[in-house]
Amino acid sequence: MEPTDQREVESREDVLVYTTLPLKKNLEVTGPLKVILHAASSAKNTDFTAKLVDVYPDGRAFKIADGIIRASFRNGQTDPANIVPGRIYKYEIDLWATSNLFKKGHMVRIEISSSSFPRFDRNLNTGNDFATETGWVKAAQTVYHDQKYPSYIVLPVID
Repeated sequence: MEPTDQREVESREDVLVYTTLPLKKNLEVTGPLKVILHAASSAKNTDFTAKLVDVYPDGRAFKIADGIIRASFRNGQTDPANIVPGRIYKYEIDLWATSNLFKKGHMVRIEISSSSFPRFDRNLNTGNDFATETGWVKAAQTVYHDQKYPSYIVLPVID
């Protein structure tokens, strides 16, 4: 699959974007990646997605890795449970593994959203059975990134 520029997606109001300053030297990232996200939702069930993006000096932004967590599966696949609207939960989003050299002058970017359709199935946010649900609920998401609720990405950096 050919890499696609993420700038159009990143301009959406429902995508949270964090970008480093231009790198002063090359940065190799090799190994498993994950995002630890502290978030609350107005919905009983929802999704959170994360992308690692390599931003070129000319502004082009290419996805390196991505992942998703369905809130009801935050504690694993064996015991799904809806969330309490408004309560803050800790989510671990697996971005799998990669190997990428972010070159000097490039920037590292993280995108957080609540969907990535058609890459991942939509979540109707109702908390009801996905096989039979026909309605949907718009979810308001809040991402926390402070001392009490530190959201962050784990990057395996190689010297």
